[in-house]
Amino acid sequence: MDFTPPGRLKTAEAFAATLRSLAPHLDCPLVPAGADGPLAQPIDVYGRTIGNRFAVHPMEGWDGTTNGLPTDHTLRRWRRFGESGAKLIWGGEAFAVQRDGRANANQLYLEPAADTAGGLHALRSALLEGHAAVGCSPDDLFIGLQLTHSGRFARPDGSAAPLIAHRHPPLAEKYALSPDVEPLTDGALEAIGANFVRSALLARSVGFDFVDVKCCHGYLLHEMLGCHERPGPYGGTFENRTRLFRRIVEGIRTACPDLSIGVRVSIADTVPFVPGPEARRGIPGVRDAHLPYRFGFGVDASNPLEQDMSEPIRFLELLRDLGIRLVNITFGSPYYNPHLQRPAAYPPSDGYMPPEDPLLGVVKHLDLVRVCKAAVPELAYVGSGYSYLQEYLPHVAEAEVGGGHADFVGLGRMILSYPGLPRDVLAGRSLDRKLICRTFSDCTTAPRNGMISGCFPLDGYYGTMPQAVELRTIKKRLRSENTT
Repeated sequence: MDFTPPGRLKTAEAFAATLRSLAPHLDCPLVPAGADGPLAQPIDVYGRTIGNRFAVHPMEGWDGTTNGLPTDHTLRRWRRFGESGAKLIWGGEAFAVQRDGRANANQLYLEPAADTAGGLHALRSALLEGHAAVGCSPDDLFIGLQLTHSGRFARPDGSAAPLIAHRHPPLAEKYALSPDVEPLTDGALEAIGANFVRSALLARSVGFDFVDVKCCHGYLLHEMLGCHERPGPYGGTFENRTRLFRRIVEGIRTACPDLSIGVRVSIADTVPFVPGPEARRGIPGVRDAHLPYRFGFGVDASNPLEQDMSEPIRFLELLRDLGIRLVNITFGSPYYNPHLQRPAAYPPSDGYMPPEDPLLGVVKHLDLVRVCKAAVPELAYVGSGYSYLQEYLPHVAEAEVGGGHADFVGLGRMILSYPGLPRDVLAGRSLDRKLICRTFSDCTTAPRNGMISGCFPLDGYYGTMPQAVELRTIKKRLRSENTT
């Protein structure tokens, strides 16, 4: 490595100096304030009081049944979400609105032939049980379900079965997509939209407080935002590219007007990255033939390594005008630019070595939320990218929330390894260094190779599984291949 992961910096002073050297406009307290600090403060959203500023990001566990129901593995994850003490559960699970929209063969989804309602009820109950078990009240807890369709990255039976919104030459080259794969028809998009509404109705009947209409990470509704070249009513203009999203929101509001709506959105994008010739460091996977770049959202068409925030801010204004108040900001995709979407010291098996200090990826996330908050302050923002900060996550989180730059700190990977981190931070306790996520990316490498997702290095529950041995074998083989 030619960068130093935060966990190897021995003092908060050393971390703060490193952060300032990369981003002089950022700073953080040397000692977080705990129970008296900004992360412990409640906030009112949609007429509800949410008890603190920690949010649990939605996840794909790869651990449900093939007909879309939770298993004991899924229930354990949700129980631990509750044990975290976080008061905003952003979706908890990536729930596919139909079978062919799943990202894996064990993803939960809307299945009329199964007791999907019973499965979702069991998940919510497990979360509430975990919350109560650590002495937390449910009165200021806000629980959502993320609704998704994987689109281009659909793998409902384990192998790729892409359902694309438009032709995307750089991604088609990266994934060797057959030219025979046609974009979804307008009618197919509208049928998918109807299933978003049906899924929202189901979530409301089970007792969820809100649903997330997912528009991120290269999945279908995110890809729709970049359909500049798609003909017809769902492509071209900004109005057309947001039409399906607006229809879904309108449908949910009509079907269940008392259900709140949130949106997790990749507020900007960049080009796909590929392993380069120098130590497999990531390099942009685009050619001059791809310019002007008309395949993304929030991308500068003339220089697609840079962002153009004019349309993303317009999208946030649309959310505001639609009465949506909760927005979860993320960036890019874990499939084609993971070093930015999910900054990590160690890449997943299908990734590449970081082309830059991953701390710069965290800075990108922080800066994007700052831009959004300044432009459309009426919304309540969840920030992403914090797990890579390791020991110093509480310090930066407190600075961003306390400075009014973000409203919530979203945690994903860190909750898998260390679900009690929010409670420890809020109580002013020292973090348990043995549980801190070190971004080994096993929680991504495992599902990329057909296994369930979990923290194999730090959570003994996964570390004793047979898959842990298989995972170590896969990583050893990859290290050997990448050094020869």
